[in-house]
Amino acid sequence: MTTATCHCGAVTVSVAEGVPLALVNMCHCQACQRRTGSPFGSIVWVPDTLATIAGDTRSYTRPTDEGRRFTSHFCVTCGSNIAFVAEKNPGLLGIAVGAFADPAISPPRASVWEDHRHPWVSVPDGALRFPQGRTVPPSTST
Repeated sequence: MTTATCHCGAVTVSVAEGVPLALVNMCHCQACQRRTGSPFGSIVWVPDTLATIAGDTRSYTRPTDEGRRFTSHFCVTCGSNIAFVAEKNPGLLGIAVGAFADPAISPPRASVWEDHRHPWVSVPDGALRFPQGRTVPPSTST
C-alpha cells in the first residue's frame, strides 16, 4: 500500500499495492494556482475503487471553465488539499502529488492551461501540452 498524507498527518489516502502512480498532470489554471498557493497544481489520478481516504476532511466544489464540477478535499486541521474528484474524470480519484513526498513518482504526462503557465516553470520533456483544458488539442511547443 502506498500512502499520501496531509501536512499534519490527520488525513491519509491509501492506494492499493501495485497501482501505478503514473497518470500525473500539472495544471497552471488560476484556480489551481490559488488552490495550491504555487504556480501550478500537480495531481496523480488513480482508480477510485483502489484508493481510500481516512481522516476528517471538508470539501469545496467549484465549477471548471468547461462547466463541470471539481471537488477538493482538504484536512480540517492543517488545511492541506489532499484528494480531488473531477466530473471530467469519472471513476478516478486525484491525489496531490506532494502528499506522497516521494520523488520517485512519475513526472507529469500532461501540462494543462499553459496559457496561464508562469514562463519560468519548466515542463518535463515529452509531456503533452494543452493551451487550456484537455479539450483543446495539445501543443508541441516548449
